[in-house]
Amino acid sequence: MHTLEDVKQPNLQAAVNYVNKVYKAVEQRNPHEAEFLQAVKEIFDSLTPVLAKHPEYIKHNILERIAEPERMITFRVPWVDDQGCVQVNRGFRVQFNSAIGPYKGGLRFHPSVNASITKFLGFEQIFKNSLTGQPIGGGKGGSDFDPKGKSDGEVMRFTQSFMTELCKYIGPDQDVPAGDIGVGAREIGYMFGQYKKIKGGYEAGVLTGKSPGFGGSLIRTEATGYGTVYFMQELLKDNGLTFEGSTVVVSGSGNVAIYAIEKAAELGASVVACSDSNGYIYDENGINLSTLKRLKEVERKRLSEYVKEHPHAQYVEDGSGIWSIPCDIALPCATQNEIDETDANILVRNGVKAVGEGANMPSTLEA
Repeated sequence: MHTLEDVKQPNLQAAVNYVNKVYKAVEQRNPHEAEFLQAVKEIFDSLTPVLAKHPEYIKHNILERIAEPERMITFRVPWVDDQGCVQVNRGFRVQFNSAIGPYKGGLRFHPSVNASITKFLGFEQIFKNSLTGQPIGGGKGGSDFDPKGKSDGEVMRFTQSFMTELCKYIGPDQDVPAGDIGVGAREIGYMFGQYKKIKGGYEAGVLTGKSPGFGGSLIRTEATGYGTVYFMQELLKDNGLTFEGSTVVVSGSGNVAIYAIEKAAELGASVVACSDSNGYIYDENGINLSTLKRLKEVERKRLSEYVKEHPHAQYVEDGSGIWSIPCDIALPCATQNEIDETDANILVRNGVKAVGEGANMPSTLEA
């Protein structure tokens, strides 16, 4: 890894100037895409020592080339709800970079999804995928469709319509989508079935996140949450700390959060809080994982139902307040920009020792 101490001052200044110039050009080209610009700023700044060490990257204008997607696809997704009414959502797929392999990245179904969020996720995915050592490029996609409160039939009809258009642009050697917020094994299964119907054949490699019964990986569901905790375990170890006996707060209650809670508890932590988009629960005895899994993975209910079975716990509407709970370790595993400067100051005042980011860009630049 390159640090600022590794490079000579003239080279460093040249790199800083180049980063500032390219960022300004990206900003002018994408003036209303706040999330995308934030991701570009974070990554550009972190790459400055690399550019100073390797001026050939500046010579060949790598940053400007990598910050512009190879392809951005936007499409209409009409579907019929249970009342027989036609609804319309917007679908997105950004195919950002295929320099080392086919595009790879999740699909997010959430009302907040727009071009900016899709591009920020796709841009980060380039670097995340390359760090795996696998030959996969970066992409991302999704829709402003909200699966919460929808019946299985409505989700099926929407995902089938979504895939009817998306299938024109994906394939095992071209672009391989996966799940993200709002897209789990159910949604992937519906999309995989529609893809097979349209293409007339079984292409197992076109989607990841499938159920193991028809080609999925055994530990795909747990991987991100477990990985977050394993990564934190090493960071804690380097600083003479451990999960054992620590109080942990985890935001979110999807795949990443649930399995971060599970692994942290296995390592001896007491996880006392988690959240969803409506609010958060605080259980001083530690989150009951079996209840949480059943509510979120089986019954698809809101987190407020938890306190009906565990009346000693507290439910608080407005999930952003979760960072006011004192803890040793904070694991933001929900969504982008969930920890702002105020939250960061509260965490520090309450004695937090470590923050591990399980979500995509969960901290603002100020935080």
